[in-house]
Amino acid sequence: MAKTELKTISQLPERGRALGRGYIESITILPVNQAPEFAAIITDADKYAGRNRRAKPAAAESGAEAAGEGKSRLRLIWLGRRQVPGIEAGTELRFEGMVAQRDGLPTIFNPRYEIIGKPEFQEYSS
Repeated sequence: MAKTELKTISQLPERGRALGRGYIESITILPVNQAPEFAAIITDADKYAGRNRRAKPAAAESGAEAAGEGKSRLRLIWLGRRQVPGIEAGTELRFEGMVAQRDGLPTIFNPRYEIIGKPEFQEYSS
């Protein structure tokens, strides 16, 4: 069965398997006295894009976000990890996993992921 990548995060099913891509908006690292868990919020828009990089069209531009802010955001959680190398704010990645609701936000636990590289824009002095 062929997998179809979602066009926007707002198209996530309420429950079930999903394949999509987006940008890390923020990460959460829990204190040492709590069970290890690394969480990242992912969205369609690259708010960290500089003027030399094009931002991916945001769900808000299509009006999809007007229906609810939670629909354009997704939480990815890696259980048993305090950090995941390469996952930081602004990183674009492709993700896959089972969607469930947690605290009113679509969540994927221990997702499969692929970091999508971006060319670095450097200014050279003349």
